[in-house]
Amino acid sequence: MDDLCRYSTRPWAFFGRYISARPWAHAAIVVGVVAAVGCSVSTQYGVKALVDALAAGPNAGRVWPALLFLGVLIAADNLLWRVASYISSFTFVQVTGDIRRDLFRHLTGHAPAFFSDRQPGTLASRVTATSNAFFTVENMFVWNVMPPCVASIGAVLYITTVSVTMAASLALICFAVVILMFRIAAAGKPLHHEFANKAAAVDGEVVDLVGNMSLVKSFGGLPHEFRRFDITLDREMTARRRSLLYLERLRLIHALVTIAATIVLLVWAVELWEKGQITAGQVILVATLGLSILHATRDLAVALVDVTQHMARLSEALGTLLVPHTLTDHPEAKDLVPRSASVAFQNVCFSYPDGQSICRDFNLDIKAGQWIGLVGESGGGKSTLFALLQRFYDLQSGRILIDGQDIRLVKQESLREAMTVVPQDISLFHRTLLENIRYGRPDASDEDVRAAAEAANCTEFIASLPAGLDTLVGDRGTKLSGGQRQRVAIARAMLKNAPILLLDEATSALDSKSEAEVRAALENLMRGRTVIAIAHRLSTLSGFDRIVALEDGKIIRDDTPASLIPAVADSTLHLTPA
Repeated sequence: MDDLCRYSTRPWAFFGRYISARPWAHAAIVVGVVAAVGCSVSTQYGVKALVDALAAGPNAGRVWPALLFLGVLIAADNLLWRVASYISSFTFVQVTGDIRRDLFRHLTGHAPAFFSDRQPGTLASRVTATSNAFFTVENMFVWNVMPPCVASIGAVLYITTVSVTMAASLALICFAVVILMFRIAAAGKPLHHEFANKAAAVDGEVVDLVGNMSLVKSFGGLPHEFRRFDITLDREMTARRRSLLYLERLRLIHALVTIAATIVLLVWAVELWEKGQITAGQVILVATLGLSILHATRDLAVALVDVTQHMARLSEALGTLLVPHTLTDHPEAKDLVPRSASVAFQNVCFSYPDGQSICRDFNLDIKAGQWIGLVGESGGGKSTLFALLQRFYDLQSGRILIDGQDIRLVKQESLREAMTVVPQDISLFHRTLLENIRYGRPDASDEDVRAAAEAANCTEFIASLPAGLDTLVGDRGTKLSGGQRQRVAIARAMLKNAPILLLDEATSALDSKSEAEVRAALENLMRGRTVIAIAHRLSTLSGFDRIVALEDGKIIRDDTPASLIPAVADSTLHLTPA
């Protein structure tokens, strides 16, 4: 989906991409609307013909044909609108689905750093805003912009049958009015952009607050959050008010022009009738078509202004969402071929985007099946090694190899399929327990899920839940205890059955009973895998093959637990032994 990035500053080109994806359906809608408007304008000519037929008297034999002609036009006008509307009900909805699907896939392709710098609620609101703005603009173009344009052209053509000079003058006035309105509307674009930004900020604040409601309530922060939200909301309302008042000034200008032009047109038509140059039917034709044209320019001007406002919101959302991916697969990347699950860091140098240097010429070899513990003070580089191994960032230099394959030269999806992470802060979806465990292997059967849950010591607490495996766990798993969430994560990892296991403080912050249960589950999970674990307490690493102590991105000790733990006890290293 990286090709979407070329539309980040080209909203109209983005618009064309999705129109051209369904050309025949859109063409049918346009043809239906144009034909319907043509029939609608022609009804005015039909009224003129009927008036002239009535004026000729009943003996002329022109009344019933004229009435039939008018009836056919009225029927065609209404039926063609319904046909176009029916087709658009399918087409426009499908287009919004295409947009949301593409934006969602592009958004999920970003590196974790992208999401850490932005509010989730703001990103989500912009996906919705883009889809809604597109839907609104497409509808407005079909139902509010195109009809007055077609109607004006048709009306001018009919008026030429009465007076070419009058038709030319009317066309010139309409053209001038539309151009003037559009230019004034375009000048207000900064106001519409400001409103779009402030509206997205309100959405982001709401999602951020709801997602942290427990924190807010525990600190008694509601009064503060109410004040903060009121300020954000006031900014959005002020921006919206400025945008709307600008539109009202525009509409007032158009109203004054329309009043003047309508009076002049009617006086002109009546003078021609007094001179005997046109019939009463033609006076009615000029009056109705002239008024239709002038009202059409009003509708067109209003529609163009509204389109400009919605395009501003669309443009702002595209500029935020369609940021190029910083982590992409190599053009010749292939799937990782897992063999023995060995891992090697070779001369790795890495700095975060903010310039913070973590690793310099870092080397670490982990043989297949080894259990390696990473220890050290916070900021020593433990979590960074996990992120680099999963290729959440690219290195400045050096290589990371899995079974001798450079992870930069393999596809990211296949790389992450080869490893499973059990983090300290467990993430669960607001879905059933069954779905959360099955996330490790979506095609797993219910029996496989139950087996994984049993191996992770989840059976006892699952049996106590009201709906067992079908129980909804709440947002981020809030209905479960910390130990229960950890065991669900272990069951999920067992189901995935990847050869490399990454444990990030998997037993921290648990009471002694929960820790014992989680450790028993971890022992089942770790068997037969290459394990890399971050820990602060060395007691959790007593059964490991090696413990690697890190400080400022460097290895200061690489030894067995039997050798390292006495050194810690002698205060050789500043670590927590138990």
